[in-house]
Amino acid sequence: MYEAITDILFDPLIGKLIASAVGLILLGILVQFLQRLVPRYVNNDRTRSSVRQALRFLGVLAGIALVATIFSDQLPGLTVTLGVAGAGIAFALQEVIASVAGWIAISFGQFYIVGDRVEVGGIRGDVIHIGVLRTSLMEIGEWVKADQYNGRIVRIANSQVFKQPVFNYSGELSFIWDEITIPVRYGSDQHLAREILLAAAEEIVGPDIEVAGREWAAVEEKYPVEHTPVAPRVFLIADDNWMHVTLRYPVDAKKRRLIHDRLFTQVLDAIAETEGRVMLASATFELVGAPALDIRLHREA
Repeated sequence: MYEAITDILFDPLIGKLIASAVGLILLGILVQFLQRLVPRYVNNDRTRSSVRQALRFLGVLAGIALVATIFSDQLPGLTVTLGVAGAGIAFALQEVIASVAGWIAISFGQFYIVGDRVEVGGIRGDVIHIGVLRTSLMEIGEWVKADQYNGRIVRIANSQVFKQPVFNYSGELSFIWDEITIPVRYGSDQHLAREILLAAAEEIVGPDIEVAGREWAAVEEKYPVEHTPVAPRVFLIADDNWMHVTLRYPVDAKKRRLIHDRLFTQVLDAIAETEGRVMLASATFELVGAPALDIRLHREA
């Protein structure tokens, strides 16, 4: 019994397996230690997430290299076998391989980081975890109106970044543009309606305009985009029924519904104080006349 245990312990293959296990454990501890040091030297959340993803990826590569080095003397004899097996595994796990490639693209391509509001593969939500194979989103929308959580956590394969457009609501800009529209009757004071909307926007979203302006200026320097004013603006469109007075303004994508509520509340209160100078329009129908009805009853013989 003692000799059998001794033979197992001193078997070269067992020794290499033990060495590989110890090396991988130490490598994992080193990667965790380096990841904990990142917040001390990197202040930007997006850069910090990318550095952590890079350390994790380098740790995986180092682990593969370590195991390959330990078993290097046995690899030449297994080249053909590993090649055939690798081809079969690659075909069977092509979706998994594509997801791993997607994880690498997400980590280094800055598609999104944890905390971003995104739309991937038709699913909208906030990124709560980025795994090697899947990204987890706290979903918004569906049966819940506006951009609020519905309580579902959706896991999307990372390979979707190669197959579907990726919309990031909070990538290089901390805001999106949004609009609200007020229908106003003909005969109302359109200039006063404009002033009411602009005053509401100035009070509610005005404090964030300076930050939004700096971010948009940086985007204009980086990309060939058209110059667009960030400050709130009002546009008017008239049709056969009424005037559409539309307010355009920048807003945090995650506060969109809250800002809607505050804007509409203030605008409606201000319109009520105009004493009829500004009147809201609504669809009304007037029955002006109806043809005479001639009803005759015929009795069968």
